[in-house]
Amino acid sequence: MMLDIHASGVYVIAATPFTDDGAVDTASVDRLIDFYLSHGVTGVTVLGIMGEAPKLTHAESVALTRQVVQRARLPVVVGVSAPGFASMGALAKDVMDVGAGGVMIAPPATLKTDDQIVAYYANAVEAIGPDVPFVVQDYPYASGVVMAPSVIRRIVADNPSCKMVKHEEWPGLDKLTALKSLMADGSMRKVAILCGNGGIFLPHELERGADGANTGYAYPEMLVQLVKLVKSGERAAAHDLFDRHLPLLRYEQQPGMPGLAVRKYILKRRGAIASDAQRKPGVKLSKESIAEIEFLIARLERNH
Repeated sequence: MMLDIHASGVYVIAATPFTDDGAVDTASVDRLIDFYLSHGVTGVTVLGIMGEAPKLTHAESVALTRQVVQRARLPVVVGVSAPGFASMGALAKDVMDVGAGGVMIAPPATLKTDDQIVAYYANAVEAIGPDVPFVVQDYPYASGVVMAPSVIRRIVADNPSCKMVKHEEWPGLDKLTALKSLMADGSMRKVAILCGNGGIFLPHELERGADGANTGYAYPEMLVQLVKLVKSGERAAAHDLFDRHLPLLRYEQQPGMPGLAVRKYILKRRGAIASDAQRKPGVKLSKESIAEIEFLIARLERNH
């Protein structure tokens, strides 16, 4: 199932389950995908930043992709960002061979000018092949690279295999509006825009015209329902739903490994994975953090 410009709904950012001793937990991979499917996601992204991609070997990455593709039977996007094009191209080839629907590429921090960014994506497409659908991951907080709407327009124009932008700039609502305006007036080819950043601005992003979410909040059913409510014009209900989840979502949205630890703790608590272990290097939640999470979960469940 190939990624295309009509991607919408919730493409969940999947965690990578590990056993307590650091091995990929294949049983929990199936359990986690079943959990996501039961809540109505429309696609799955693996090996993203919150999927601990740099901690997996090439062989593990391909095996994980194969398992998720076989279990999900939905479009599966695989993060293939890498320091060099050789490793990026090799991983892209192998994951597409096992059934991935596309790949996601973030720019490296070494890029300093608009022309360098545009050239980088041209080289990336050469490495992965012009027929491989790809996502531009626009996440300046992590990459250090700021892409203006005009730069994204050039990348999309130069590379027909670009099917989606993962919008994660913060603040970025006006940028999202600018991209939608470029598509509306015909000066930019239509691509899907799904939003990340832990979902922290999702209601407003959807109202600005985003096609859906591309994040991994541990209550994916909220994301799915939120998209449906906004798209059906039920603005007040959408914001009421989001506001009930916002304290926990905000706590989970802490950048990097602390946020991942929170997400995995909740996924384990909800029965989606057997262990909340991160492969080293990782962090463990303190008893104080766990108590805060439990308070927020209890509060959410009371107000559900």
